Amino acid sequence: MEQIFEKNSKNKVVRGAKRAVYEKDKVFEILDSGFLCHISFVMNEQPFIIPTAYARMGDEIIIHGSNKSRMLEVLEKGGEACVCVTHLDGLVLARSAMHHSVNYRSVVVFGKAREITNFDEKNEALFKVMEQMLPGRWEEIRQPNEKELQVTKVLAIKIETASAKVRMGPPVDDKEDYELPYWAGVVPTYNNYKRPLSDPELPGIVEVPSSVKTLLNI
Repeated sequence: MEQIFEKNSKNKVVRGAKRAVYEKDKVFEILDSGFLCHISFVMNEQPFIIPTAYARMGDEIIIHGSNKSRMLEVLEKGGEACVCVTHLDGLVLARSAMHHSVNYRSVVVFGKAREITNFDEKNEALFKVMEQMLPGRWEEIRQPNEKELQVTKVLAIKIETASAKVRMGPPVDDKEDYELPYWAGVVPTYNNYKRPLSDPELPGIVEVPSSVKTLLNI
């Protein structure tokens, strides 16, 4: 039986409910397809939203930052987190201005965080974040030392509930507008990485690593 996130007052999609997705495997698939999220939190009755790198480990979202981070401090103390991940898949260009849209996949996660304090677990969590950003990069570089781990806070946000929202397909115009002589359709969008630029401080000629070559298919 397929596992789903039960609808509640937090995760229920109200506008565009037909595009809602609650199946856990589909939600996780969208999360695993990216590495940049936006996290909202409230501090001193003031709302904030911060972009940050992440990885999914089971039913938790891993994030990290400085020990002095306000966001991590609030979440560590039990503050509610709302995490959003969005992938833009295309521009949906309709015949009428009001029916223009985008094709997208998005997830909103709700949960509370726990701090990961064990050095081995922190190292593993940081590995997961980098692996989600660029698979294979971790083995090509110097890994965190004890001092760096001491000044870095790593949190695991429990995915207590979540939902996704997905739009696919062509524009949907008013019936009478389909006879208008205007072009309509979809312009697909993709993540497009360009030629890597070597750091000018590299000592001599250092070959582009395998992780980057794999990313660029070269």
